[in-house]
Order: sequence, then structure tokens, then C-alpha cells
Amino acid sequence: MSYRVLKFGGSSVASATAMSRVLDIVEKEAQKGTVILVSSAISGCTDALLDGGPKAIKEMQKRHQDIVKRLFTGEEREEIQARIDGLFRELAVTPNDEQVTFGELLSTTILAAKLQQEGYNAKWLDSRKLVVKDNQEETYRRIKEAVEGAEIYIAPGFICQDAAGKVSTLGRGGSDFSASLFAAAVKAESLQIWTDVPGIMTANPKQVPQARTIPTMTYNAALQMATCGAKVLYAPTVAPAMEAGIDIEIKNTFAHDGKYTVIGKEGPKGWIGVASQADTITVVGSGADGVPRAEKALLTEGISALSIRETEAGVELKVRQKVLEQALRALHRAFFQELPTAEIGLFIAGDGAVAHALYNMIKSAAENVEARTGKRLTIVGKANSKRYGIDLTGYPVINTQGSYVDAIINVAPKGSIFVDCTNSETLYKRYTDLLEAGIGVVSSNRRSFAVPYPEFAAMHAAARENGVPLRYETTVGAALPILESISRGANSSDEVTSIEAVVSCTLNQILGDYLPGRESFASMVRRAQEAGLTEADPRMDLGGKDALRKLLILSREAGVRLEEKDVKVEPVIPADAFKGSVEDFYAALEAYEPELARKADAANAKGERLRFVAYLRKNGKSYEAGIGIRSVAPEHPAYYLRGTENAIIVRSAFHPYPLVIQGPGEGAREAASSILNDILR
Repeated sequence: MSYRVLKFGGSSVASATAMSRVLDIVEKEAQKGTVILVSSAISGCTDALLDGGPKAIKEMQKRHQDIVKRLFTGEEREEIQARIDGLFRELAVTPNDEQVTFGELLSTTILAAKLQQEGYNAKWLDSRKLVVKDNQEETYRRIKEAVEGAEIYIAPGFICQDAAGKVSTLGRGGSDFSASLFAAAVKAESLQIWTDVPGIMTANPKQVPQARTIPTMTYNAALQMATCGAKVLYAPTVAPAMEAGIDIEIKNTFAHDGKYTVIGKEGPKGWIGVASQADTITVVGSGADGVPRAEKALLTEGISALSIRETEAGVELKVRQKVLEQALRALHRAFFQELPTAEIGLFIAGDGAVAHALYNMIKSAAENVEARTGKRLTIVGKANSKRYGIDLTGYPVINTQGSYVDAIINVAPKGSIFVDCTNSETLYKRYTDLLEAGIGVVSSNRRSFAVPYPEFAAMHAAARENGVPLRYETTVGAALPILESISRGANSSDEVTSIEAVVSCTLNQILGDYLPGRESFASMVRRAQEAGLTEADPRMDLGGKDALRKLLILSREAGVRLEEKDVKVEPVIPADAFKGSVEDFYAALEAYEPELARKADAANAKGERLRFVAYLRKNGKSYEAGIGIRSVAPEHPAYYLRGTENAIIVRSAFHPYPLVIQGPGEGAREAASSILNDILR
């Protein structure tokens, strides 16, 4: 004969509606074999019987009678009501330590009567006479003798008798154990534990909303989860089923066709779930990375474990009670949540040091980036000034002539980003086309944003209208977070009153090292050019063109519509020296050495230093802007700059003290790092 044992928890029989749902499940299973229905008391009943007092018991009597009124009519209702009232009268004269056993008697009496009313050959079994505590062999013998001749058996869970024949219990949660004993006794084909959650989950969903159902697991894993605090399964339940080789199915009464867990001989290896008791959390399962992974998860949340160790069950941690749920969520996220991955295809333009640093950085950081951000970066396009290559699988080869941008627009998947690592003065004209095609733009090319303001504004409008990013943090200060800091203030209505920017890496290093009489200024510039520290044409640096572009970008981020004509530029040497060839320029610079030496000596005499400063300052209702060599005192932030460092000093209406951002102003790796941040932001 085929037996199917179904156990229902308190929430599954809490009301007439809930009991009707249980009966539907039982009747469906009865079509497959003989059913043994094991039930808990209705939710809240056991607590009321333990310590609720007369008022709570009276309320329980009313709840049971309300269920009867909903499920039965006429004479049958009166008969069942009388039986329920009789049980409560019996309860009133029962010793206190046995009163707790009445909850299951009440619920199963109602269920058995309803099944009998619906025409089933249903028999109620008295678990107090069948289940002998701590005597499995005798329990099995009595159960096998009791189950004979009916279609459906209804048995109270939780209750039993001890060795002396006195009424006792199997402990809180013991109804699961009762069901397992019944199943093992009759060698059931199916053992189903019906509760209010979809199986055993990777964590308690009340503590971790992202918890998910574990489809299959071994007996041992289930036992460990239960032992470590998982509430779905009572730990002793596992042994009888495991000894008999019966799978345990943990199902949801309220979604009986949904997800559930099967516990048996086979199950996945590795990490299973996370459970907690008091201040102790256990990540159940096995894996060499357990302790470091757990430590990293807590560290990310700023939580310090009181202790952490490996145990037979997995990784055991103790934390302060007030951070328990935060720690549970962090551990669950680290061990059991697969964050959705966003695929980002990168079309990179440029073949210089910054582009190659970016290639290497993306390659080396890809795995860490994906783990931390859920974004998978793939370089799908590369280009130099003559050719390009596109391969959406991630292996582009630069071998095609033609329009790189047109090719990108034709094939780029949603979410792609065009990365401009060039010095092109015209590529920006295609930014709007890219943005309108839904392709984001990240650029380190400051020439693209020092264009006339209407063109600058048009690029931003295209980005907003198409919901794609336009970012260019690297254009000023390499990896320094300058533009974002300024734009945030402007966006929050904090009016910028002045900006001072030492942003020419070349001139800052030369001016910082310049000592008249030791080496001429012209000679130092030539060495810087040979070392690749200047623009290809050093006149761009000394004429202030590079600083001008950066000042325009800074001002526009501050909300000031500055144009090139609005900036007063004082080059390092008179404008006439910039005419002719580069060699003519060097000759003029040598001729200007006495004047440069005079300025340096004058600054040194005052204990000051020369810096090439770009500025924007509010003057009444308008702004004035300029660039030139300035002598700064020790109290000025730019005084202490070293080498190629940059410094931006921003003063605003909301803050009494200036914002000072200082750090490396150049370097391929620094620039690549900033570009990568823009891509991920």
C-alpha cells in the first residue's frame, strides 16, 4: 500500500479558509494513495495554552467555534461544536503540564470531522497512544497496527506519551517530528511538510527579503540548517526520514503549486544558506573561501565580528545583536545573491598612453569591477587616427578604414559607451550623433568641451534628452574629482564666487624647479618637451591655451557661461614671441630670461613662489576671468604644490571656507582610472 504523509503547521490551519485549503491539498493527494494528515494546533493556540491564562483560553475556544461555524451547518455543526466545547471542559480539569497538548486535539478533531462529512473513510488517530517518546521501535509498531482500513488518517502532531504512559510532547516544532515518525513507520512514498514559506530558504525571509528557495538539499545540510536556527524544519525530523530513505518535501500551503524544497540523499555541494540563533550566525555549507568571504562581507558593511571560526556546519560568526539583521543581509548578499549583470560595451578611440593604460586597467580589473558593481565591461571597439576595429564578442582588431562613429551607431547595443582618449579637435562634433543614438560618451579630450558654449550646451541637451551619460572628469586634473565637486554645488544652488586653478602640470613643475642662474627657463622647457611633459607644441602650455581650456570647463561646470574671449590671458612671455617657428619661440624665451629671473627673484625675496594660475571671480553681477603667472604666499594652497600636482581652490556663497582639491595632475594611469570611474558612475 502506498502512503503519503502530509504535515500542516499552525498558520496552515489558522482559520476556516486555511483549513479548506488544507482539505483541498489532502483530497488531491488522496487520489495517489492513503494519506496520513498530521496537524499542528492553530496558530497562537500553543502559546495561549502555555501561559495565556483564562482569558486567552476563552479566546481560543471562540476561534475554534468560529472555524466550526464556517465549515459546518445544521446538526453537524451542533455536533462538532459540542465536541469542541467538551474538549475545552476536559482542558479545564487537566493538569497544567498536559494542557498544552490540547491544541492539536482540537485542530485535528475539526479536520477529521470535515473529511468524514465530505464522504471520505477518514479515521482520527490518537497520537498520545501511538507515539512513545524516545522509543522509535515501539512507536513504529503501534502506528503500523493503527493504520488499517481507512482512506485518510488524521493524527495530532507534537503530542505523545512517555515511557511510563503519561501524556507528553515532542518539543516545540515537534509536529514535524511526528510526521517523520509516521512516515518512517509505514515506509511512506512521500513525506510533505506544509508551512507558510516556499520551502527551506537561503535565509529567513523576514530578516533577508532577498532569500530564495533551496530546490534540493541533503539530509545533513537540512539538519545543519535546522540546528543552526532555520525555523522551517524541526531538527529531529530528519533522522527517521533519513534512516528510512524517504525524501522530505517542504511546501507552501498558500502557494501549493509554487517553489518547494526536497530533502534527500542528493543535493548541491558548497554553501547552502545562512541561519541565526541569538547573536550567532552560521553560513551553512562548505568551501575554502568561507572565512575570508564572510569577513569581507561584514567589512563592506562596517561590521566587526566578535568572533569567527570554521565549524562542522560551516562558518560561525558572533556579532552584536543590534547589527544581526544587517550582518545576515551582508552575508546572504556575499554568498547567495547573484547580482544582475549589466553588459557595457566600450568603443574606445585613441592609441596613446591613456588609451593603452585604460585597456590594461579594464583587463586587470574586470573581475573585481563585475563583483563590486554588477557591470561587465567589454572592449568591443578600438580605433587610432586612421583605422578602427569592432567585434561585439570582445576581440576587436584595428584593420578597417572609414567612419568609426558611423560604424558604432550602426551596431552598438543598448548601454554602450564611446570613450574618447584622443586629442582630436573635431571628434566632439560627432558626440551629439552618438548621444542621440543612445550611446553614452566618456571623454578625456578637453578640446571637446572648450568649444563655443552653444555647442557645449547642445551636447548636454542631447545626453539629457536621450537618457545617456556624458562625462569628462578627466579633462581637468586627471584623476582628481574636481568637476563633479563643482557641479554638485552648482546643482544645489550654491553659487560659486571664485575659482583659482593651478592646472598646467608643465608650468607648475618648471616654475617649481626654476632657480635663476642655475639653468635658463628656456632650457627647462626644452627638457620638459623632450620628456613628453608638454604639449607637442610647448607654446600651447606657455601661451596659456591648455590652462584656458581647463578654465572654460571649470567655469561651465560652475554654471558660468564663459567663452574664450571673456578670459584675459597673460602668457609667460609677450605674445609676439609666439610668432614664427618653435625654434624662434625658444630663442625669444632665452632672450626673455632676465625678466623671468627678475620675477622669480622678487617672489623668493618675499618668501613666495611663482605659479601659473587661472582664475574666475565674481565681480558684482558678472564674472571676470584670467590666466597668468602669479606670486603666491605660504598661506595660499598652491604654494606647497610639488612637481606636476594640480590644485583647485573653490569659494562659494554657502561655505565660509574654500574647497581645496589637490593631487597629481597628469599620468596615463591616473587618467585611465578617472575614465574608468566615469564609465562606472
